[in-house]
Amino acid sequence: MNAWRVSKPGPIDGGPLSFERMTAPQPGAGELLVRVLACGVCRTDLHVAEGDLAVHRPDVVPGHEVVGEVVALGADSGEEFAVGDRVGIAWLRHTCGRCRFCLRGDENLCPESRYTGWDADGGYAELAVVPAAFALPLPHGYDDAELAPLLCAGIIGYRALQRAALPAGGRLGIYGFGGSAHLAAQVALARGAEVHVMTRDEPSQRLALALGAASAQGAADPPPVPLDSAILFAPVGDLVPPAMAALDRGGVLSIAGIHLSDVPVLNYQRHLFQEREIRSVTANTRRDARDFLDFAGTHRLEVTVHPYELAHADRALRDLSHGRFAGAAVLVPS
Repeated sequence: MNAWRVSKPGPIDGGPLSFERMTAPQPGAGELLVRVLACGVCRTDLHVAEGDLAVHRPDVVPGHEVVGEVVALGADSGEEFAVGDRVGIAWLRHTCGRCRFCLRGDENLCPESRYTGWDADGGYAELAVVPAAFALPLPHGYDDAELAPLLCAGIIGYRALQRAALPAGGRLGIYGFGGSAHLAAQVALARGAEVHVMTRDEPSQRLALALGAASAQGAADPPPVPLDSAILFAPVGDLVPPAMAALDRGGVLSIAGIHLSDVPVLNYQRHLFQEREIRSVTANTRRDARDFLDFAGTHRLEVTVHPYELAHADRALRDLSHGRFAGAAVLVPS
């Protein structure tokens, strides 16, 4: 099969990925083999390719927003999925199930957690395998390309929104407006929130307003009203101080990314006093994923996608890095 590998992590413009022929994977015990129908291009893939995230598996195939058709079942793969089913493969692919975090329902914090496209080969390929226990049923009403961004951008945005503790009818600020943010904004709007978007480029500002945001302005600009909660999607630590300054008393800033550049020094009185909080987001649980996909099945989300053939995955990552599109890039079979 054809697949992309991270052969030499480094700046995306330097060509850290290589497109190769490789042996097709086979499903082991408890696994499904899927034919990849679409794979979202996530900023985390960019962090893996550029080495911002330390190498876990040399020459890994990236990609963890995978929509696939089951083509074979490994032994003991359970009864939830059958050959021909459409399933999702997301970032989280293994937890131990016995540590104190798993036992209390916080499997995203499991010390033995493993991830698609970082610890195991992912979806920048024609075929992929996934543990059946971590495969996800998909909602109806979306095509393959629209479903792909839901599997990380959507799920992580959903968890980030939960972590932001937005009160009912509250004012939410969103910093950065890419694949994840434009989905989280729609969830918040569907719940009755007032959404204000801070992002650097005008196409993303226009998309935010078209989706129903109350305002859209520059990335570090103050919103027109104090915020009850905020989510930082852009991996830019310099945006933490203006986001904290924009919060009303008791406000919460949720940081959605797996990687963030250094945060400048905060001023206690201006940024933290009056019980303002900063919370990080670490992956997601399977319950988060299923809850969000159930929500997407009952609330039709507008998913802005930009398709690229699988053979052009390197260009998709470069375009993501340089902010050349609004919404989410998705790889489709060449």
